[in-house]
Amino acid sequence: MTKKIKSINPYTGDPIKTYETHTTQEVSSILKTADQTFSSWSTTPINERAELMSRAGEVLLENKKEYAEMITAEMGKPITQSIAEIEKCAWVCEFYSVNAAQFLADAMIETEASESFISYDPLGCILAVMPWNYPFWQVFRFAAPSLMAGNVAVLKHSSNVIGSALLITDVFKKAGFPEGCFQNLLVGHEEIEDLLEDDIIKAATLTGSEKAGVSIAATSGKNLKKTVLELGGNNACVVWKDANLDKHIETMVKARMQNTGQSCIAAKRFIVVEEIYEEFLEKFTKQVNALKIGDPQDKETDISVMAREDLAKEVKKQITESIDQGARVLLGNTQNKTYYDPTVLVDVKPGMPAFDEEVFGPVAAIIKAKNETESLELAANSRFGLGTMLFTENIEKAKKSISKIEDGAFFINEMVKSDPRLPFGGTKASGYGRELSKDGIMEFVNAKTVYISK
Repeated sequence: MTKKIKSINPYTGDPIKTYETHTTQEVSSILKTADQTFSSWSTTPINERAELMSRAGEVLLENKKEYAEMITAEMGKPITQSIAEIEKCAWVCEFYSVNAAQFLADAMIETEASESFISYDPLGCILAVMPWNYPFWQVFRFAAPSLMAGNVAVLKHSSNVIGSALLITDVFKKAGFPEGCFQNLLVGHEEIEDLLEDDIIKAATLTGSEKAGVSIAATSGKNLKKTVLELGGNNACVVWKDANLDKHIETMVKARMQNTGQSCIAAKRFIVVEEIYEEFLEKFTKQVNALKIGDPQDKETDISVMAREDLAKEVKKQITESIDQGARVLLGNTQNKTYYDPTVLVDVKPGMPAFDEEVFGPVAAIIKAKNETESLELAANSRFGLGTMLFTENIEKAKKSISKIEDGAFFINEMVKSDPRLPFGGTKASGYGRELSKDGIMEFVNAKTVYISK
């Protein structure tokens, strides 16, 4: 029995399209097609795979206006940021088309054998469960390395970005990938457990909530299947007294407000030493006030609506609870349906939702630290471990602080961001495993020891 999935434009409130979920029989057929395709795709020479992946990057750039407009219509991302997302997807395709052969080359190991090495073989069909906030990028940063490694993929995308999911499938079709290399599964969350128990699915990757990650990890573990989990984040932006605010304040605001604050790697807690606290507040709020709010289809818009009304209401709830515990609103905090004002919250302390939880919206929580030591202690005081950013002119001192933070990333004088050339992932409640770079392509291969004696 199928269900209907209705896509709604969060800015206008108008329906975009209604989709029907796949039946049990259709899901079975999709998985069988993937399994059959894997037999031939896994043995396709890597230079041929690279040509197709390079072509996928070209298709993305040729159609970036159409694809970006779908992102903006479905989840409200400002159009210039949607275009940048498509361009980044093209970059990751090109990166793996150029580098995958080197990454996957046999690693020769000298032993007593005549010959011994590690061979990297694909696993099979990988299930990707992906979110709505970067509907193309989150998929491509998984798909590009996985397909280049010889795997095939099935995508269970978020229900509010089905149009984007279908366009992604179209990218691979237009690029010339064999049918079954990359397919969509239009199913609900309740079907994920059955998928993970199917023998055709060999591993899974999830970008999403901690709750979803725990569920997928449990089911995958029960079935002895590999997982990569990229979950929530509560990134700290630490500002020391010698930080060059005039140079970096725009970056700090972007680190929080990009994508209307709906990013796992956004700076959510701004931990500022007291010597520079007042100056920081003045410059930060001025920069936030300068953001252009409006229609996400307008190229001048910096910040617009959130993706769904329930998400905006959840942010409102977290901020209201924080205010009840002593936090104070310096700017914003107005919610109207899917719209949420860019907000600056001060007097934030541990124990408040604005400090302890991931606030997935345009809210900057500002925390005053007595000194550099306390600033790092506050930054580390989190269940999450995705990334930390530190702003200072003393690079050598900053480098000595790297090991004091458990996160998966530590950025100095720059916002935390993903880059195809660098591994990406978290620790603690932010998940495990790595995407991108060589590490990302190695997550879904079998590192096979080969030992030859004559």
